[in-house]
Amino acid sequence: MMFVGFGFLMTFLKRYGYSSVGFNFLLAAFVIQWATLFRGFVELGHSDDGKIHVSITSMLLADFTSATILISFGALLGKTSPLQLTIMAFFEVIFSLVNEFIAVEFLGTTDIGGSMYVHTFGAYFGLAVSMVVTRQAGRESPKEGAVYHSDLFAMIGTLFLWIFWPSFNSALGDDDQRHRAVLNTYFSLSACCVATFATSSLLSKKGKFDMVHVQNATLAGGVAVGTAANLMIQPWGAILIGVVAGVLSTFGYKVIQPFLCEKIGLHDTCGVNNLHGMPGILGGLAGVVACALASESVYGDSLPAVFGDRFEDSTGATPTEIRSAGTQALMQLAALVMTLAIAIVSGLFTGLILRCVPGLDALKDEKLMEDEYFWEEVEADDSSHETTGYHMVQQRANLEVEGEEGAQQTTVTNGKEADAQV
Repeated sequence: MMFVGFGFLMTFLKRYGYSSVGFNFLLAAFVIQWATLFRGFVELGHSDDGKIHVSITSMLLADFTSATILISFGALLGKTSPLQLTIMAFFEVIFSLVNEFIAVEFLGTTDIGGSMYVHTFGAYFGLAVSMVVTRQAGRESPKEGAVYHSDLFAMIGTLFLWIFWPSFNSALGDDDQRHRAVLNTYFSLSACCVATFATSSLLSKKGKFDMVHVQNATLAGGVAVGTAANLMIQPWGAILIGVVAGVLSTFGYKVIQPFLCEKIGLHDTCGVNNLHGMPGILGGLAGVVACALASESVYGDSLPAVFGDRFEDSTGATPTEIRSAGTQALMQLAALVMTLAIAIVSGLFTGLILRCVPGLDALKDEKLMEDEYFWEEVEADDSSHETTGYHMVQQRANLEVEGEEGAQQTTVTNGKEADAQV
């Protein structure tokens, strides 16, 4: 998901395909290592031998952290250099893991699919950085658009993410929790897909579908159900979350994103606010409701296993409840607010570093959303010669028509000359 899904999802820019996949590859590989180390440093206090232990769980958690950074990358796509992105990733890993540590260890919250700690944090951290580093040229670049084949490549990423999202949300669960996470994500994604197509058509004056909506908003259901994925929200609850997420995300791409760019200059290349930010907040709120409704009559003996921080000695034979469902819901809400605050403040701080430190300043205008300046053997942009499939077909058709007309004119001319000679 990290390398193929996110990588190809960002290839929609017509002159930035190499960089979308390549820089995604670079960031994910860097973050997996740095996140493993930093999480190990944070957890050294719980280690008896003073060593950082690496396991399947630590590798999964590093993948989750890389998703956070790649989401932020989406907001900055085409507007930053590889060095800037690496520096951003270095700081973001620190801030995101500190935020997660406080929320889990001190507030005792649950977020198995990362609606809050992955999607919400990554989206608003990236948007805060973008707010600082993006100049006017980046907001009005003619290279920001997509072409036919780049949209098709982006759909590869969409389908890859859509298919594997249930495994993402359920990876950290055990037994029944993993089973519920798969089912809830499955239903939420399916409902979100249908809602996205319907909303996209309704928002179009001609009743057509928008490929931008299909590429992105169809995934919002997986984001929104993340916090409550392992909770007993029932299939109808998962479907409801998916429908709301699909409508919200599609509306965001159609209305909210252009409004924010025009009114406050917030440029969001991939629309991460629509796919990860707002659905992430929705997921956090869904988690608040699900936690408030959690009771022994619903969960039975599994309640201490799902909400370990509500009980003292939750893994023992007789766990004692020390926190009510209402208190747990308040802790979830506090974690969501804290995540938003830390993401925005730390994002603004990181953006100032990228903008003010010598050597890390923003790209020149001609390098924005352009592969040519970062990769070998990339043809220079020639706007007079489109290379998209449907344009080439149209050009060939026009040439054939012109050839036939030219042949007819030549025949008529030769005929007239022959008559004149006679």
